[in-house]
Amino acid sequence: MVDEILAYFSGKPTADEDEMNRRIWAVCQETQKALVNLNNSYHTDAEILALMSEIIGEEVGDGFRMFLPFYTDFGRNIHIGENVFINSCCHFQDQGRIFIGDDVLIGHNVVLATINHDLDPKQEHKNHYSPIRICSNVWIGSNATILSGVTVGEWAVVAAGAVVTKDVEPYTVVGGVPARVIRRIETEG
Repeated sequence: MVDEILAYFSGKPTADEDEMNRRIWAVCQETQKALVNLNNSYHTDAEILALMSEIIGEEVGDGFRMFLPFYTDFGRNIHIGENVFINSCCHFQDQGRIFIGDDVLIGHNVVLATINHDLDPKQEHKNHYSPIRICSNVWIGSNATILSGVTVGEWAVVAAGAVVTKDVEPYTVVGGVPARVIRRIETEG
């Protein structure tokens, strides 16, 4: 069932839209139950790792750390690399897919939103899904929002409070609303 839903999020048409929406809702409800367990009692690092692996439907990378609470709506469309740190109160809207590379730091209250809605009234706010890719060694500051279709290049920094609407080049610092390049990160050697 989940494979069919993931294909749907990738743009594969379905004959029965209502049935697909029921299936999506069922997975979302399973995820919400798992989040209640995750967020409402103390867990060791090993328990958090196991619960997050259950929520995303694959093994979380080694060295994963997270401060709770954590929120997601679908859950099964998130990939988390090795040595990732997610601070408290992050919100991942993952139907469009979220890929988090290795050695990524994510600050408090970060929002990753992979869904957009059609503006044409005839489309009745139809959902459009597009992945977010956070490459390795990225640092995302508190209260940043990254929108659908964005890739954040390796070693980039997203400043606190930024709203990222376009791809971020590697080795850059972006900030503001909408985010723009503040500076380039120089590397030695």
